[in-house]
Amino acid sequence: MSQKIALITGASRGLGKNAALALAKAGVDLVLTYHSKADEAAAVVAEVQALGRKAAAIQLDTSNVSSFAGFSAQLATHLQQIWQRDQFDFLVNNAGFGIYAALNETTEQQFDALMNVHLKGVFFLTQQLLPQIADAGRILNYSSGLTRFALPGYGAYAAMKGAVEVLSRYLALESGARGIRVNTLAPGAIETDFGGGAVRDNADINHYIASQTALGRVGLPDDIGGVVQMLLSEQSGWINGQRIEVSGGIHL
Repeated sequence: MSQKIALITGASRGLGKNAALALAKAGVDLVLTYHSKADEAAAVVAEVQALGRKAAAIQLDTSNVSSFAGFSAQLATHLQQIWQRDQFDFLVNNAGFGIYAALNETTEQQFDALMNVHLKGVFFLTQQLLPQIADAGRILNYSSGLTRFALPGYGAYAAMKGAVEVLSRYLALESGARGIRVNTLAPGAIETDFGGGAVRDNADINHYIASQTALGRVGLPDDIGGVVQMLLSEQSGWINGQRIEVSGGIHL
């Protein structure tokens, strides 16, 4: 069995970093993308290597579709140099950001920024990389608990994630002939720097979310990374075209 390689977008911090380390601990090698924080990405590469796995980091702006062909070429070079391979196994579309704004206050610029990263970028990056994903590989797209329940201020963001969930089902259908499984991971509220770190740093928000969650607390990054590893493993090979929410049971 060949060594498994995962590509995770936006893996220099937060949930992407956590997923990278969880996969490394499970024996998977990593290609990480980062937007601007090269030092942080290099630190994650070093952590992965300290776990005995191979890793590389490549800069990528997931909102810039015109850069995807060049990124694919860089990826091909890294795959050849480090692994002597032309393909990788797992694509994790994690990169993203949040904007908090009521619908009647959301600007076209904010809408377009969200769409370019969370929907257009995911669509066309996946399209670009599909030939480089090995048969029987996996694609995991990040969504959000906010597509199932509504909280004021997140309408535009949640709309993009809802579109990603539909896209994932179509990807699963059209990739099935190659044995590629496609699923959506929908985290609940997690203590990271996402959205300015409000869930982590605002005690009132943290307490409210915990009070609405069956397990009585807000999620942590470590609650997500292991699920990513599970969904990419052989043991979950019959899970396909599904939305898996990982939220501790919020708003049940």
